[in-house]
Formats: sequence, structure tokens, C-alpha cells
Amino acid sequence: MINNPLARVLLLPFAMIYGFIMEIRNLLYESGITRSSRFSVPLISVGNLAIGGAGKTPHVEYLIRLLKPYIDVGTLSRGYNRKTKGFKFVYQQDNADQVGDEPLMYARKYKDIVVAVGESRSMAIPEMMRKYPRLQTIILDDAFQHRSVVPDLNIMLTQYELPFTRDFILPAGRLRERRASYERADILIVSKCPDQLTLAEKQKLIDEIKPYEYQRVFFSAYQYFDPYSMFDPSIRIQLEDIHHLLIISAIANTSYLMKHLDKFENEVTTMEYEDHHYFTEFDINQTKTYFDTLPKGKSICLTTEKDATRLALHHELLRKLEIPIFVLPVAVEILFDEGPEFDTLVQQYLLQKEV
Repeated sequence: MINNPLARVLLLPFAMIYGFIMEIRNLLYESGITRSSRFSVPLISVGNLAIGGAGKTPHVEYLIRLLKPYIDVGTLSRGYNRKTKGFKFVYQQDNADQVGDEPLMYARKYKDIVVAVGESRSMAIPEMMRKYPRLQTIILDDAFQHRSVVPDLNIMLTQYELPFTRDFILPAGRLRERRASYERADILIVSKCPDQLTLAEKQKLIDEIKPYEYQRVFFSAYQYFDPYSMFDPSIRIQLEDIHHLLIISAIANTSYLMKHLDKFENEVTTMEYEDHHYFTEFDINQTKTYFDTLPKGKSICLTTEKDATRLALHHELLRKLEIPIFVLPVAVEILFDEGPEFDTLVQQYLLQKEV
């Protein structure tokens, strides 16, 4: 978000124009002038009001792990920043250029689900159902603003350190539409919460959000696990044993990750790129140059699972340069022992659809 008050004032006219355009768009959908499609298969939307950084991907994974033991699950993304167009099923042998980093990660981690990408969700869903008629739910990744399809369960994320209630419309802030649009959500999740969040702090933020009677607010945090080798996932290390970390990241917000790494007594060097950046050979060679300056023996390169799908495009070069890249796994935890309540609520929405 723009923190400089003067810059925000200067950008306010552009934010007003953008906000007006989004209001007209929403009005067209709400009045029925622009039609939204409904489908017989239950749809779960996971998105947010702001651009990037709220943690949609780990929350989509949470839903995959929750549902796939019981029903046939699919995910649908637009495949942001991929170099292809149109609808495409995603397979393990694909690469990030073809399908995007997040869909590829889903396909490789969860081999028993259907993964697809497509700019038009209203056209992609029938294609998924045609080939996989036994699909029992489709999770729509980053679909809060994509109103051409009506979800049966609309989950909206907002980041703890910058909730939508304190943000501004683009370009003065990070919101894609006005704050009041949160009314479309069925469930709101305050994500990336700090350790030891108190009940008083939780209630204060709920009061600030002012949920409607039909909405439920949950709080989530990340659980990080021992990193594994990008070249051999069976090899794992403990960060306590590492002296120096070279962080390679191209995600929207690294502050939460860095707070986690602060818990360890590592020396940390960062190489940060814009969100969804496709690494080049120059980037890889630069990584090698930086890494060679670090103490030998107990130094590694550390990256996220999403970044690893794009680094893998240079697999042979990374091996040739002998850069030890380790991947940091992450999972979402619903706080205050409310995980079972959240799980039940999701299941109830799906059961209502079937009825």
C-alpha cells in the first residue's frame, strides 16, 4: 500500500475513477444486465479484495486436503502469467510457462485431483465437467472479482497486518474494489496472523470488520515445515543446522516468511523479485555468484514451493552450477481451535448444494 500521505492524495483521483468503473461493473451483475452463470457442480471461490499477499494458495491447498479424501475435487485458476492462452488441463509433466506456477504446484502435489486453467471460468467449468463428469466440487482460485460465475461458497481472505478495512482502492492502495464488497463473502478469513494472537486482538479485528449476520470470521496462520531438496525431496534439513540462508523469492509479500526465519539464528541474504517473476539464466548465474560468497559447508538457497515451479525451468543449469536449493513447505492452520468448525461449515455448504 502507498504509505506516503501526499502520494496517496495525488493518486486519489485515479483511485476514484477505477473505483467508479468497478462499481458500474458490479451494478451490471447485481441488476442482472450482465448475466452470471450457475452450475450444478458445487463451486468454492477463494479470493480477496486486495492484490496479492493474502495467502490464497495455501488456503486452496487446505480445502484440497480437507475434501479430496471424500469427494472428487478439481481446481480452476486462470494460470496467471503463463505464456499460453485459453483452457488447458494441467498435468505433472507440464511446466510453469505453460500453465502458471500455482496450478502446476497443485497438480504435482495432489496427483488425484483435476487441475485446469482458463481465463473464462464460465467456459472452463463445462469443459472440466465434460471430461470429468464425476467431479463433485471445483475450487476457484482467486475468483472473488470474477463475477461471471456464481460460487456456492465465497471465501474471502484479508491479511492481518493490512486488513481491507484499512486499505484503499488502487492505485492509492491495494484494493481491487470498494471495501463494502466484502458483503459478497460467506466466510472471511484473517490470514497470516502473528504468533500468540490473543482473544482480545481477535475480537477487536472482528469488531472492525463488522461481519454481517450470515458471515463467519476465522483466523489463520502458516505452519512451516523442514525444507526439502528441490532435486531430491527425500532429503530434508533443519534450519537450526544452517548458518546462512540465501532466500530466492518472487512472491507478493515476504514479510511473514521473514518473521518465521527470524526465529532461527541464521544469517540471511535475500534475492527478491516481483510476484510471479519468471527467473532467467542471468538470475540463476547471479544466484550462483551470491552463493559463492557465503561460508562453505552450512549455507543453502531457500525458496518457496511456488517459486520452485519457476526455478525448475532451469533445472539443468541449477544442477550444473551445483546450487543447493531447498524448498520450504507451508500449510494453513485455523486458529483458536476453530478448524473443526470451519471444516464442518464448508462441508455443510456442499451438502446444501447436493440437496
